[in-house]
Amino acid sequence: MLKIYNTLTRQKEVFQPLTDKQVKMYVCGVTVYDFCHIGHARVMVVFDMITRYLRARDYQVTYVRNITDIDDKILKRAAENGESIQALTERMIRAMHEDERALGVLPPDQEPRATAYIDEIIAMVRTLEDKGYAYAAPNGDVYYRVRKFASYGRLSQRQLDELQAGARVEVAEAKQDPLDFVLWKAAKAGEVSWPSPWGDGRPGWHIECSAMSTCCLGNTFDIHGGGPDLPFPHHENEIAQSEAATGQTYVNTWMHAGAVRVNQEKMSKSLGNFFTIRDVLAEHQPEVVRFLLLASHYRSAINYSVDALLDARKSLLRFYNALDAVEVIQGEISKQWRVAFMAAMDDDFNTPEALAVLYDLARTLNTAKKENPAQAPALAAELRELAGILGLLQQDPQAFLQTARTETEATLSAPEIESWIQKRQQARADKDFAESDRIRDWLAQQGIILRDSREGTRWTRES
Repeated sequence: MLKIYNTLTRQKEVFQPLTDKQVKMYVCGVTVYDFCHIGHARVMVVFDMITRYLRARDYQVTYVRNITDIDDKILKRAAENGESIQALTERMIRAMHEDERALGVLPPDQEPRATAYIDEIIAMVRTLEDKGYAYAAPNGDVYYRVRKFASYGRLSQRQLDELQAGARVEVAEAKQDPLDFVLWKAAKAGEVSWPSPWGDGRPGWHIECSAMSTCCLGNTFDIHGGGPDLPFPHHENEIAQSEAATGQTYVNTWMHAGAVRVNQEKMSKSLGNFFTIRDVLAEHQPEVVRFLLLASHYRSAINYSVDALLDARKSLLRFYNALDAVEVIQGEISKQWRVAFMAAMDDDFNTPEALAVLYDLARTLNTAKKENPAQAPALAAELRELAGILGLLQQDPQAFLQTARTETEATLSAPEIESWIQKRQQARADKDFAESDRIRDWLAQQGIILRDSREGTRWTRES
């Protein structure tokens, strides 16, 4: 029985999709004005894991993750770069897809872009205006009347009085109430814009997701996800817009990934601890990064550091060493591993507990390799299959074990290592065991570990 923690109710609930064995899920994607950072990677990997597990449980998942390709930050960055908005966003979208593929993130089923839904956005704003939830201001902007939506604040558990105390009104704004937020922005001179009943302009950020999600998944859908900074105001505003426009419940289950901290501090450019995904992947293997992002429960904050990545790599080395030199063949084994793994994942996608099951399975596999080799292939197959649900352990073990942590760490290339192994084999054939030992010890000093067996000599790089 799958239970999911619902941000709206602050408790775990038995998951019951609107339609049996079908799941409709929307996740807020990236505003594509810059390269994706490690916080984006957390959200990408977490909801990729969730999608994989739901499908492993035989749910038919429709996974929608949007792209925000029109926004104040995009306009500003394009102007700074002296390039068109389209050139900037297309370049950043290509980079985002490259980062996702590197991290083993499967593409969503639908990836709507805000600029392709302008007509639908305008239609939703007009509906809100007709129902009295929106008003056109003298400056050409259109705002949402927050106080008209009686349950505003229930997702973030904030009271209107509390929100009013912290509300700020910019000089250029013409709100009737400080709490109101913009649905449609009047275009400034030279800005990209679209015609609308209120004049040329562009959508506000919040209305984009309301329009895209309901167009792709319907007025009510099962899961809405995003990062830790989105419950307020973005998701709060989505609820207000969508439910006022449709008169129906917007989302049944709200899910939010935890924050990424860097060396126990909040990640920010001002602190100099801001890392893009490609910065990280230039120094660390993609699967190591993915493992780190899944090693903690998805709702908890995660600490990103070089030490944490090294620990993640050591964990993967343990798994791949267990899988090394074992032919993976499906066979009859105890169901205990699968039952325990699924029980952990059914408890709000508890990946730390699921990984603990895989550690036990890897230890059993290592024992079988020594004491009962006939059992090893089936155990290896089970380890691969269960880990695959998390998007892990799908590489050839030798390929992972022979890859240096960083390019600068690799003192010897693979061809050079193979050449030294051949020299050592020749020395052993000549019964020059002193030379054989010298080569083995010298390679060990370079971080290359040799393992001799009846099948030959295999090598790995030291952690």
